[in-house]
Amino acid sequence: MSFREATPAQARVDLSAIRHNVGLLKERADGAELMGAVKADAYGHGLVATSMAVVQGGASRLGTAYIREGLALRAAGVTVPILSWILTPGEPLDEALEAGIELSASDEGRLVEIAAAARRTGKTAMVHLEADTGMSRGGAPLAAWPGLLREAARLQAEGAVEVVGLWSHLACADLPGHTSIDLQIDAYESALKLAEQAGVAGSQVIRHLANSAAILTLPRTHYDLVRPGIAMYGLSPIPEQGDFGLRPAMTLAARIALAKRVPEGVGVSYGHLYTTTEETTLGLVPLGYADGIFRSATGRVEVMAGGRRLPVVGRICMDQFMIDVGGAPLADGDEVVLFGPGTGGEPTCQEWADILGTITHEIVTRLGARVPRVYQGVEA
Repeated sequence: MSFREATPAQARVDLSAIRHNVGLLKERADGAELMGAVKADAYGHGLVATSMAVVQGGASRLGTAYIREGLALRAAGVTVPILSWILTPGEPLDEALEAGIELSASDEGRLVEIAAAARRTGKTAMVHLEADTGMSRGGAPLAAWPGLLREAARLQAEGAVEVVGLWSHLACADLPGHTSIDLQIDAYESALKLAEQAGVAGSQVIRHLANSAAILTLPRTHYDLVRPGIAMYGLSPIPEQGDFGLRPAMTLAARIALAKRVPEGVGVSYGHLYTTTEETTLGLVPLGYADGIFRSATGRVEVMAGGRRLPVVGRICMDQFMIDVGGAPLADGDEVVLFGPGTGGEPTCQEWADILGTITHEIVTRLGARVPRVYQGVEA
């Protein structure tokens, strides 16, 4: 696909890869329903177009961190059930209930707020209760779980809420064999038993625990529904175990803004961290840390240009960085691929993450808003 006029960079998102990945995960889910996690602008891939591809691929539900993400999906015409799970005081709960967005509650106070919104709107709130089974992040600790269940049962009897889900999140599913995994599963099972005793765990209540790593490696965590995130975008949740047949969906590319010959012995970019060793051609790539390119990638990563891997040289700047192509031909407007699926020899997102000591999630979600997402593999 060619660049749009006057667009110096683009993130190409292959929606057919998204659909493939969702289908693969659905097969691995052993019949469990699939909720695609599309928080954070669908992990940087673009919320609306990507969410539609996720549904086309076989997801029957979508999950977002924040209500406003769910509302944006509803405004775009997405009709499948949506769960939003981070609620802070002052959230637009009335709007969420009017839009049919399901909400998560981790404590009695938040549940009371949701119920108040239900009374104001006349809409029964569909609620997923979250148990903290050992991650110590969201969710009610098991000591507080019975109190949350009692309040949920009371509000359910009133008709203000309906408990439709019981869930938790694994801390170390991407570390196979970690001792916390079995402990969390046991804690989740205990939470389910307590919910059953409290009368809020009927046959229609959805039990969900598994993230991407657990879908692929921990079948006993699948329960009624699984929640893939990073794997839907084709990036392995456990890279040490391979790619699991996933196809990376994003290719980040730019075009050279300026190609120029420079002599031997000149310093390049801030701080002159790089000095040319011979007469050479430098190319200016119009992406920088304002676009999510790690400043710490300076001198460490490579890109693909002219069919060759080339080093990033000199300090990465806010809006631009430099590459050294030596004596190879390079012209203004030539394409540079920062990372992609790797099928053409280009660096991959996983390669960048490994070099930078981070995870692929951070690479793709940091990509800035001024880099347009351009979609390929759009299904009619």
